[in-house]
Amino acid sequence: MNSRGETLEQSLTDLLYGFSVALEPGNLMWSVFGVLIGNLIGVLPGMGALTTISILLPLTYFIAPVPAILMLAGIFYGSQYGGAIGAILLNLPSHPPHAVTCLDGYPMTKAGRGGAALGVTMMASFFAASVGIIVMIFLSPLLVDVAFKFGPTEICSIMLLGLLAGATMSRGSPLKGIAMTLFGLICGAVGTDVITGTQRLTFGLTELGDGMELTALCMGLFGVADFLVTINRVAAKPVRVKVRMADMRPTRAELKQAFWPMIRGTAIGTLFGAMPGTGPTITTFIAYAFERKLSKTPARFGTGAIEGVASPEASAHAKTQVDFIPTMSLGIPGDAVMALLLGGLILKGIQPGPQLITEHRDIFWGLIASFWIGNVLLVVLNVPLIGVWVRMLQVPFKFLYPTALLFICIGVYSTRNSLFDVAEVAAFGALGAVFLKLEFSLAPIILGFVLGPMLEENFRRAMLLSRGDAMVFFERPISAGFMTACGLLLAVQLVSYWRKTILAAPAPQPEELMSE
Repeated sequence: MNSRGETLEQSLTDLLYGFSVALEPGNLMWSVFGVLIGNLIGVLPGMGALTTISILLPLTYFIAPVPAILMLAGIFYGSQYGGAIGAILLNLPSHPPHAVTCLDGYPMTKAGRGGAALGVTMMASFFAASVGIIVMIFLSPLLVDVAFKFGPTEICSIMLLGLLAGATMSRGSPLKGIAMTLFGLICGAVGTDVITGTQRLTFGLTELGDGMELTALCMGLFGVADFLVTINRVAAKPVRVKVRMADMRPTRAELKQAFWPMIRGTAIGTLFGAMPGTGPTITTFIAYAFERKLSKTPARFGTGAIEGVASPEASAHAKTQVDFIPTMSLGIPGDAVMALLLGGLILKGIQPGPQLITEHRDIFWGLIASFWIGNVLLVVLNVPLIGVWVRMLQVPFKFLYPTALLFICIGVYSTRNSLFDVAEVAAFGALGAVFLKLEFSLAPIILGFVLGPMLEENFRRAMLLSRGDAMVFFERPISAGFMTACGLLLAVQLVSYWRKTILAAPAPQPEELMSE
């Protein structure tokens, strides 16, 4: 009991320290900037958190590590708030996680209850985000204890698990995911080997001696590629929607209907938050299906049921917050945005992993405190700015995309004052557009590019310490656990593939056998 009390006291002390970091004027300014930009981007269709973080990644070169990470994180969870506005008011699922919100959110708008749907969304979002933050706070002491048991062998095995999870659990075919991960590993191997000093995969280009630029890779794959694929997209028809502040107050009956779905959605998002490869889109659809299954009147869903708004939105926000646990403490990103944030940490010379909590307390606890500050700001700001966001939804894409491309070019050129980096963006943009057309997921590329060099470095260290004995990965308990998880993950994917291809294949008909 005494140790539990000491653990709780230490967590609260660390949280107070985090607030002292997050409330520093410079840190607070960049956090607010990220939240506002993320909220705006969340409203605009096509301009997701991935594209925005890719565009603003060069900005992190010129600011300190703490405000840089607070800004990028603010963009991420801020975009989750904005995405619900277009889904509910205009039936525009600006981003995939909010597609399920349209099913009941827009019918509520047509029935004159769009404001109430937004009000419940903000309540559910804030509650779920708060629960996710609390989970992070109370899990951190456990992660600190585990951190001291991690050496090169354990880090290497957990990086391998992260690569396999990201490759095999990404959207689409597992084989395509593995192929994209291998492509990312190859991109990460380009440059000068830090141990031998030899050039690898540079093809005689001196500009590649320091390796490929992460910002160029991200901007090309998630910025230019997306623009090329959606270049013929037409703007939404202007829709007149008026929402007053008084309209955003749900009735007592609506609050009663939304309460338990909000709790269940939060639990689902928290559960899935620690699982790599399960993005918020999957989580929202599971939460929606779960509520419909539990409902005594499932026919109401799709016609304006408040439960169909509260549960998915709560699950998305809980998932978004808890996603930071495996990303920051283990170096395993849950989705493409988290992989990009992982790259942002590495750009600032910070290696994610269990040691981050002890070696960079200002970043870890400042980030947790900024979550609460940012979520309060989002609730306060979204109420008076609803009208502005609705008008932003009607910005024509012919103005939006060229402006974004201009910022991409300026941003990537400013990092190293090199036109070669701009050419890299164009090349990866064209390549990314081809991958998207062929239905390849781009997230595993970033995962391979970011984790590949760290995996290689720790594998070499482990081999040097064990004098070339690969059994060291199975002799150490923590490493053996992660290697077993890798084997189980591969086995699950092989069994799934066997069931889909072998068992699902139609048996030959007698006529076909006779013809043979």
